[in-house]
Amino acid sequence: MTAVETEPRFRLKFVPLVVTVLLGVIVTLGSAVAAMVTSRWLGLPSQKQSILTFLFIQHGFQLLLALIAIGVLKYWLVPADYGLHWPRGKGYVLTAIIWGVVFATLVNAGNSWLDAILHVKQTSDTITYTHKTAWGWAIFEGLYVGPTEEIPFRALLVTYLATTMPGKLHIGRFNMNWAGIIVALLFALAHAQNFWLENWVDALVQQGYAFAWGVAYAYWLEKSKSIVAPIIAHNISDGITVLYWALGGL
Repeated sequence: MTAVETEPRFRLKFVPLVVTVLLGVIVTLGSAVAAMVTSRWLGLPSQKQSILTFLFIQHGFQLLLALIAIGVLKYWLVPADYGLHWPRGKGYVLTAIIWGVVFATLVNAGNSWLDAILHVKQTSDTITYTHKTAWGWAIFEGLYVGPTEEIPFRALLVTYLATTMPGKLHIGRFNMNWAGIIVALLFALAHAQNFWLENWVDALVQQGYAFAWGVAYAYWLEKSKSIVAPIIAHNISDGITVLYWALGGL
């Protein structure tokens, strides 16, 4: 029998899908609520006044909630390797670095070209990059966002769904768990608010960008059995993106 024949056949299962969505909602919305309460308690600027401060706090809680969920699942409900360690074989780190630089540069350049052709506004009304905030955004997007998004979305959600709803997509020599593709779609939908916050060209590109990266991150997690490559690629791609937009707004 071939490897494909011995693999479990992929079947959509209602309960794992619902649990995955609920975990995502709890981690993301729960962290947002915790951030709002914490900001008010500490007398910090509101989300509207300082989106960067709010995002630092919210992502911190997002990571904390994800680690708690992983601990509960790993030791009591769904024992699995959630990838919270260095790669033990092929790590895909160099691949992640190269793709992070190349893909982010091409997408941002292409998005700018589309904006110019369609005569739409390039800058966001919700984020203003200045000399005062540039370093903060660089640290957030280039260092902080990787672990605080990849551990919740890939280490937690993809691992849980792949364990409870196994089955792979095969296209030629390419194969990966359907769980990674499903969570990539959820990851893209988590950014759907951009359609209300920015012009439709940027929002549409960001949806496709988030989905494509979500698939890549899940693939590297699956093949390396580690969250390291996804974190590195996420930091690089977002870091280049914020640098690109910051230079245009300064």
